[in-house]
Amino acid sequence: MSALARRGDLLRLSSLFVRTLREDPADAEVASHRLLIRAGYIRRAAPGIYTWLPLGLRVLAKVEAIVREEMAAIGGQEVHFPALLPREPYEATGRWEEYGPNLFRLQDRKRADYLLAPTHEEMFTLLVKDLYSSYKDLPLTLFQIQTKYRDEARPRAGLIRGREFVMKDSYSFDHTDAGLDEAYQRHRDAYERIFTRLGLDYVIVSAMSGAMGGSRSEEFLSPSVIGEDTFVRSPGGYAANVEAVITPVPEAIGYDDAPAAHVEDTPDTPTIETLVAVANAKHPRPDREWTAADTLKNVVLAVTQPDGTRGLLVVGVPGDREVDLKRLEAALAPAEAEAAGEADFARHPELVKGYIGPAVLGPQGTQVTDPATGETRSAIPYLLDPRIVPGTRWITGADEPGRHVFDLVAGRDFTADGTIEAAEVRAGDPAPDGSGPLELARGIEMGHIFQLGRKYAEALGLKVLDENGKAVTVTMGSYGIGVTRALAALAEANHDERGLAWPAHVAPAHVHVVATGRGAEVFDAAAELAEGLVANGVEVVYDDRPKVSPGVKFADAELLGVPLLVVVGRGLADGVVEVRPRAGEAEQVAVADAVAVVTERVASLLA
Repeated sequence: MSALARRGDLLRLSSLFVRTLREDPADAEVASHRLLIRAGYIRRAAPGIYTWLPLGLRVLAKVEAIVREEMAAIGGQEVHFPALLPREPYEATGRWEEYGPNLFRLQDRKRADYLLAPTHEEMFTLLVKDLYSSYKDLPLTLFQIQTKYRDEARPRAGLIRGREFVMKDSYSFDHTDAGLDEAYQRHRDAYERIFTRLGLDYVIVSAMSGAMGGSRSEEFLSPSVIGEDTFVRSPGGYAANVEAVITPVPEAIGYDDAPAAHVEDTPDTPTIETLVAVANAKHPRPDREWTAADTLKNVVLAVTQPDGTRGLLVVGVPGDREVDLKRLEAALAPAEAEAAGEADFARHPELVKGYIGPAVLGPQGTQVTDPATGETRSAIPYLLDPRIVPGTRWITGADEPGRHVFDLVAGRDFTADGTIEAAEVRAGDPAPDGSGPLELARGIEMGHIFQLGRKYAEALGLKVLDENGKAVTVTMGSYGIGVTRALAALAEANHDERGLAWPAHVAPAHVHVVATGRGAEVFDAAAELAEGLVANGVEVVYDDRPKVSPGVKFADAELLGVPLLVVVGRGLADGVVEVRPRAGEAEQVAVADAVAVVTERVASLLA
């Protein structure tokens, strides 16, 4: 009963600032977006930007409270930074450029550069540098719950991918690597408690660090078909974001007895499917049919660096796989990549669309000298999927229209500038740790934890004196939770065709009291019941609207999603009220016992 020790709140629908909608918003793509707007929790202000209304703020505050409690339990101390920040710290770490177009940049009246913070590593680092100088001050964990800003190119799904969002970010500071390991584990354990208390299913997966940098990195995903993150898991317990999957590399193959490469006419074969068909029809192999896996597909991509520099990159993958742009960008971060366009091909006539081969790429292709460094590099860099090991034999483009080269052997006939994890991961692929075949699923990213190491401390000069009086660079961890995204994930996981169905710990209220009927005695009894519940510490939404039909009231109650519904109406003449879980069977409870019974039900839900 400790959760109900204080006096509860009473929200009267007759005066509450809320309007429910019967129709779905035109731009709502997913259930959480649709229902949060229809139920009056949020309102759209601009693409990816939302106004929070009273009911929405109540849910948000409860999510934040759980986060705060668990952060305090591991020794975290709360601070609060501004969202408007100067350019200089981000320039010192390279992220002023690395963030590229995702960063909101602006200038003040004196034309000094500022940004709206997407995250606050630099500011936390400088704050600790300003105040601490000895290892005796460490370990330290600071956190904040703050609004962040990212200029998403395609904001979507309401709160799941917005341009303004609330995030909890915390940072650990230690002077030893062992200390960082301990801080990382404390945060990992705290995150498990947070998402368990929120009532969210979650999966912990290995992840890429991306623009954050650092070494160890894991994401907390809420499995959901509408999630933007694809992750994999195996029967043996391997789990990773698809961008972080490492391809098991086959052993190299001897090629002393391999036939010489030979170019063949393959007219009208601009695709892998047409190539395989012609190869089997006109150039059959004696042991089996050619398949797409025998072909080497060279995909031309345009890569844009954060400073705007644009260049080409060709990625070679087995022909039965596609290049996964998310995996590619994770490997190239902070650069961005897209399929090369007509203008790109026009500048490189040696690239014959549909018939591109390694002869004009990478080490075999044209080499250029960097005037600044004097280093020689490939004019068109060429990176291979890790499966393309020395000795493997391929059919690939001969760099002439209508012609392909057969029996081209990796390591003998061509090499590359390196390898890259860019090919799609498919269900049934072997797990990197040998724990079985992978299955694919989708999830909503709710949290991400990193071992940053010394990247930011080195860039910004954060050092302390160790036990021997020697200056050592502090090592850091960074730990984020998308607070508004977690709220959206809760809405995605807790709804039906009628509306939201919040878990009690985060619902805007515990009980929704509905007065149905026109007689004063119904409203008097409902008000008395609501006040009695509030006195017992229960949070109550009371639908006291006098001229609204029972049908509308019930529809609104189901839409709002409060865990328990208490109906005061026709049963009052028999001395009973109806108590109904948001999803469950109704029961009749004596009016005299209603406050005690409902209070007990709420306490049980909160236990």
